[in-house]
Amino acid sequence: MAVLTAENVTFAYAETPVVDGVSLTVEAGAFLGLVGPNGSGKSTLLELLIGLRRPDSGTVELFGESATSFDDGERIGYVPQDVATANGEMPVTVAEAVRMGRYPHRWYGRFDDADRAAITDALDRVGIADLADRRVGRLSGGQRQRVFIARALAAGADLLALDEPTVGVDADSREAFYDLLHELNDEGLTIILIEHDIGVVTTHASEIACLNRELFFHGDPETFVETDALADAYGGSQHVIAHDH
Repeated sequence: MAVLTAENVTFAYAETPVVDGVSLTVEAGAFLGLVGPNGSGKSTLLELLIGLRRPDSGTVELFGESATSFDDGERIGYVPQDVATANGEMPVTVAEAVRMGRYPHRWYGRFDDADRAAITDALDRVGIADLADRRVGRLSGGQRQRVFIARALAAGADLLALDEPTVGVDADSREAFYDLLHELNDEGLTIILIEHDIGVVTTHASEIACLNRELFFHGDPETFVETDALADAYGGSQHVIAHDH
């Protein structure tokens, strides 16, 4: 089953094209790494794919429905680019932030045992149960990432979309973060990840989409590193350094 399908999607800011004629399909259970140079349209494309932006032309479907009318937002967990580096005091605790994932399931009345179990399970699965009473604004970047993922899991998300989530995160936390993504993907969660480190993406993702306004490649990592797509998208001579984890 396709989680999302984009057909000839185009988007521009004013008169400047940012995404041009992109078509791709993400199947359930995929781990898609989205790569490309700075300013290539990766973040914009991700927002188009999950329905946060409306394409100027072309179509996007989420779970078989038009993204422009899709209203089952709890099925999508979105971790934006600045989660790990955001400053300031977020005036809620970890448990309260994760509880927000259950709000779409509780239109009226109090949380029931199923809600509380979902919250507890989400905190346990991402390894932050011991931080439940700590304020989110006082967490490290890696810990804040896990809060957003736990919120998505508590909501029952089927798709997790992450925009350069490891910026500003130390190496140990980064490795633990990717271990967590692998576990969640192995359990069936579909993941789309924007990551600036191409070697990391080709090591961890099951498929690669290479973008620079237009789509230069979409397929498995092994084929990607053997093609000229990287050099074509980035310009000049480029190569991938694999990470041995």
